[in-house]
Amino acid sequence: MNQILALFTVLSKEEHHEFMLYLKRKNRRGDAKNLLLYKLIAGGHREALDIEIYGKPSKNAYHALCKRLQDRLIDFIAGKSFAGETSEELEILKLLLACRIFFEKKQFKIAFKTLDKAERAAKNIEVYSILNEIYHTKIQYAHLNPNWRLTDVITASESNWRFFQQEYQLNLAYAHIKGALKNRGKKAINDIIIEAFTEFHIEIRDTLTYKSLYQLMEITSTAAKLQSDYFTISPFMEEIYGIIRKKGAIADKHRYYHIHILHLMAITYFRNKQFQKSMRFVRHMEEEMNKNNRSNYKRFLEKLTVIKALNLNYTDRPKKALSTLETYPGDSLNVELAQMMCLFQQERFKEAHSRLIQLKHSDHWYEKKMGWQWVLKKNIFEILLLIELDKLDMVLLRMERFKRTFSKRLKHIGEKRVLKFIHLAGRYYEDPKLVKTPAFKDRVQHSFTWVGREREDVFVMSFYAWLKAKMQGDSVYSTTLELVRQVKK
Repeated sequence: MNQILALFTVLSKEEHHEFMLYLKRKNRRGDAKNLLLYKLIAGGHREALDIEIYGKPSKNAYHALCKRLQDRLIDFIAGKSFAGETSEELEILKLLLACRIFFEKKQFKIAFKTLDKAERAAKNIEVYSILNEIYHTKIQYAHLNPNWRLTDVITASESNWRFFQQEYQLNLAYAHIKGALKNRGKKAINDIIIEAFTEFHIEIRDTLTYKSLYQLMEITSTAAKLQSDYFTISPFMEEIYGIIRKKGAIADKHRYYHIHILHLMAITYFRNKQFQKSMRFVRHMEEEMNKNNRSNYKRFLEKLTVIKALNLNYTDRPKKALSTLETYPGDSLNVELAQMMCLFQQERFKEAHSRLIQLKHSDHWYEKKMGWQWVLKKNIFEILLLIELDKLDMVLLRMERFKRTFSKRLKHIGEKRVLKFIHLAGRYYEDPKLVKTPAFKDRVQHSFTWVGREREDVFVMSFYAWLKAKMQGDSVYSTTLELVRQVKK
């Protein structure tokens, strides 16, 4: 059941309908129970489904039915993905498969021609893993083609193997860093990355593929997100993007990774409060999404919507930011959280709270789906909203739960400032007049270790802006803009 529910989240509303039609076509009997099970689960039924389906307890038959439905879901998702895949990698694999069939059928002339075509295409888009298979086939049949010199084929194969090994080492480093980030203790994130690069002999070169360069940027961005420090990684991200720009037209052949890279650059500049630079990457990202029959538009629309709205919000266009988020056509937890933040900063607390209470699942569920930092932000917003709405019992309950849930983890990654912020928010709620006293302001100054306006993360400053607004008696939004942009009121 859990596996089926997990697969449910992958499908859109349209795809759910398509899947039911798919089941009807696949079912040989009109009374097949897998369709009934699917409809029951889709309708929110979770208990005693075996009785509802079979009319009596029948656990074994029910589990077998779940397994068949799960298999059908996997087949449908995989088939739909394959049918919609138009990448050049897939086309090259088709050529490779075809040429091997030609060899088996002793149609050597067309086999040689097809394999040469596959090699040219694979070299053009730097897919070293597929090239390994191409050269393996070339070496196997080189004795049949007088135009292929075996020594040349072997030299090309060995050269490609070095590039492939380079990618392999990068994957090892990527996996190592991902694992280390989960259990890093007090070790600095930059140290983890440097150690991994040294251990696996990673160097930033223009021979790295689009995918490899994307992976480097993605893991670096993940590390920055955990530490709320995009300032330190900014030069590294710019160095990698400089290599990508030199690759020029290859971006058209790797549009999926290229759009991801543009998004990561937009996020990096946004978190460093360089909003104009971020918006340039947003516009470039949108242009790329609209190319090639807009095949990537739907795939990246959520990311585009959120980063565009955030930039609008922090450049004094809050209404346009909210309208951008509201026009997003699907369901998105990231869009919901961004809307909640914008409404909160506009002091539309009841509207923000009404969105919050629509999030019905447990924090454990959201953490598995969105990550613990998303859950952390959600909980901070919840506490601040309850304070603004003066819900005494709920404020005390949520603050206690927050400390119980996040204290150990925040201390483990060296982010005690969040705990201090929540404590000070609680002190404000206990006595609102206290925040305007010199003693409280002095306490705030000594409670946080600031790294300077340029280095400080935009979201860290935004939460602090709420507290500063209370101390100064100003609006949350104007105080936020003043902090992140040094805007004069």
